[in-house]
Amino acid sequence: MKVVTTIDELQQELEKYRTAKKKIALVPTMGYLHDGHLTLAKTARKDNDIVVMSDFVNPTQFGPNEDYESYPRDLKHDEKIATEAGVDYLFVPSVEEMYPTDGGIRFEAGPASKILCGASRPIHFNGVLQVVSKLFHIVQPTHAYFGQKDAQQLALIKMMVRDFNFPLTICSVPIVREEDGLAKSSRNVFLTAEERKQAPTIQKALQQAQKEFLQSHDKDKAIQIAKTMIESETSGKIDYLELRSYPDLQEIHPETRHFLLATAVYFSNVRLIDNILF
Repeated sequence: MKVVTTIDELQQELEKYRTAKKKIALVPTMGYLHDGHLTLAKTARKDNDIVVMSDFVNPTQFGPNEDYESYPRDLKHDEKIATEAGVDYLFVPSVEEMYPTDGGIRFEAGPASKILCGASRPIHFNGVLQVVSKLFHIVQPTHAYFGQKDAQQLALIKMMVRDFNFPLTICSVPIVREEDGLAKSSRNVFLTAEERKQAPTIQKALQQAQKEFLQSHDKDKAIQIAKTMIESETSGKIDYLELRSYPDLQEIHPETRHFLLATAVYFSNVRLIDNILF
C-alpha cells in the first residue's frame, strides 16, 4: 500500500489504471479506522482492481460547537488497518491541500438534509457533499463505498450522483456492529464505561419499534415504544427518532414500501446514531 498526500501524485498514480479501463473503488473515511471501515474496504477489494481509501477529517462538515479539533486521529493505526484490508492507496491530504482556494461557492444539500441529523447540524451535509464531490473528481472512481450507518448521508450522496450525473456507482455496505449490537463508530471511544453498557439499548429499541410497526402499522406507537425504552434504560437524550421513506426521506404513506427507522442519541460526550432499513 502507498500513502499519498497530494492530489497531483494520486492522480498521476491512478492515470494508468484509468487508461487501462480498470475498476477503481473509492472508500471515503475520516480516519481512526475500525471494523466498519475494514468491511467497506474489503468489500471494495472483492469487486475492483484498485482500492483508494481517503483519510481526511473534513472541517466543512463540522459546526462551530462540534468536535472537529477533538475528533480522534491515528494515522499509524489507519495505515495498518488499510494495509490489512488490501487498500492500494491511502490518500491523506492536509486541509490546505483539499481547500487551497475559496471562491465563495457553497453546496446546498436540499430539503432532505434539514431533517434527522440535519435538523441539529444545519451545515453538516453541505460539507459532506462538498468533500465527497471533490473526492469523486480527484479519484474519478468507478465505484464508491459507503456504510449504511450513515443512512441519511448515503441517501443524499445517491441523490447527488443521480441528479448531477456523476459517472460512478454508489455501493452501500450494511452496518458493522459490536458483539452486543452497538454500531461501530470512531466516537464510541468517548463513552464512559456505564454509557458503553447502556448504548446497545439503542439498537434493541429500534428493533422493538420495527416489530411493532410491522404488526400494527401504527407509526406513532412504534416510535413511542422505542423512545420509552431509550429514555428508561439509558442516560442518553434523544435528538430524534423517526420513521421515514427511503431513500427519499419523506413522510411515510400507505404506498410506502421501503423504510428508514433512524435515531440519534446524545450521551455526555458523544452523539450516537443508528438505524434500520426495511
